[in-house]
Amino acid sequence: MPYIQGESRDQLTLTPMCLDDYIEPDSICRVIAAYVDSLDLVAMGFKYAETKDTGRPPFDPAGMLTLYLYGYQNRIRSSRRLNAETKRNVEVMWLMGKLTPDDKTICNFRKDNTEALKKVFREFSLWCNRQGLYGKELVGVDSTKIRANSSRKNIHTKKGTEKDIASVKKKISEYMKELETNDTAKDDGARLSPEAVHETLKRLNEKKDKFNYWKKQIEENDGKEISTVDPDARIMHQGGNGRALDACYNVQTVVDAKHKLIVGFEVTTIPDEKDALPEMTECAKGIMGIPEISVVADKGYYDGEDISKCETAGTTCYVPKSESGIHAPDPDYDHEKFVYNQSKDSYLCPQGFELTFQHTIKPNKGNAKREIIYRIYRNDTVCKGCSQREKCTKNKRLARTINRSPNQDALDAVNVRMLTDDGRKILQERKKIVEHPFGTIKCGWGFGNYLCRGLEKATAEQSLTYLAYNLRRVFNIFKENGDDLIAVMS
Repeated sequence: MPYIQGESRDQLTLTPMCLDDYIEPDSICRVIAAYVDSLDLVAMGFKYAETKDTGRPPFDPAGMLTLYLYGYQNRIRSSRRLNAETKRNVEVMWLMGKLTPDDKTICNFRKDNTEALKKVFREFSLWCNRQGLYGKELVGVDSTKIRANSSRKNIHTKKGTEKDIASVKKKISEYMKELETNDTAKDDGARLSPEAVHETLKRLNEKKDKFNYWKKQIEENDGKEISTVDPDARIMHQGGNGRALDACYNVQTVVDAKHKLIVGFEVTTIPDEKDALPEMTECAKGIMGIPEISVVADKGYYDGEDISKCETAGTTCYVPKSESGIHAPDPDYDHEKFVYNQSKDSYLCPQGFELTFQHTIKPNKGNAKREIIYRIYRNDTVCKGCSQREKCTKNKRLARTINRSPNQDALDAVNVRMLTDDGRKILQERKKIVEHPFGTIKCGWGFGNYLCRGLEKATAEQSLTYLAYNLRRVFNIFKENGDDLIAVMS
């Protein structure tokens, strides 16, 4: 039985097909082109959005933007690979009008339009709000670590640099002894020549000078780590891929629950979640134009000051309680077992005795930004003769002490809320809301590291990624509902 026969490669066509005939009517390429055509690139500040009457004409930034959006949706991010696609991919030929900018031109577009790309993402978020694609009731906040275009070996800490200096000094001392030994020992041919030793010492001294320079830079940076390749990258704990620590950026993201659309984000050099919850929720409320909203996050966001800010600003928080790490010898006497009486401003211990207010302390005195004053409660008289003292505290001299933060009322309200049926249900939905974009982008699209260096350029690259994700989501939503997305965008 013969095979299905295709067209001969040598066959000439008298009536060549239009390039548009190769693109399906419902292709996402048409959506990308329609959206980019609707943008005011001049107002957003794209380079070459306005042309001059003299000189060589530039490539249209609209075409370059469509090229990147298509590439990021199809695991094609590098400028060289995008350049290759312009010569062999029919969809890219359609988007670019068969133009083939070189890889340097493609790379420069992303580098020269960092601010404009952030504005494009924000504009699409506002467009989604106008189309009613946000539920405006519940958002999820989470962060993900994305590797920087650098190695952890290129990030130097004070402790690590001091170890390197000590190691180099030790090697220099060993080679100096080698020189002394060579001067007194007979020439048996087994030792290094003086010339080789001097050359090695020269390299070691150059390395020592380099380490000393880095140490000086760290000291001038208030003891904070420095990066010699990507100046903004920091060493962070990163889960997955078997790599505990790496040079990364931390991307804080807020996602609406209705269609899992990304509302806003921020690329940061801060490895933890401090201050992120109120910032992300206020960003979401600003995009949606609403005064109140609910937010769900994991226990990494369980912070009294952040939750208090959110609750005061009209944000209802659903955050599970994080473990304090400090436990009594008997779990029945942990901090949670002491009941606070707001009217008396005192605590009731599991044995029924009252712990009264004594004084205040400032345990975070060195951190002016997050200085917290704790109230201290205890009852020295009762605690001293309590029969259950060994179960309650390990301290044999002092009474059991309870610390209360100024934001404990907000934390208590959240703790009670998380024990309700609605609280448990919303927490179960958290992964479906905010982990959905991370899974698509990092696992599906292979976005596990940045190609650009520096916080500003990494933010621009993240804007492209999240915009490509949102476009794909909106495309699927309209397609499922049978609506004409191109007509809406035009």
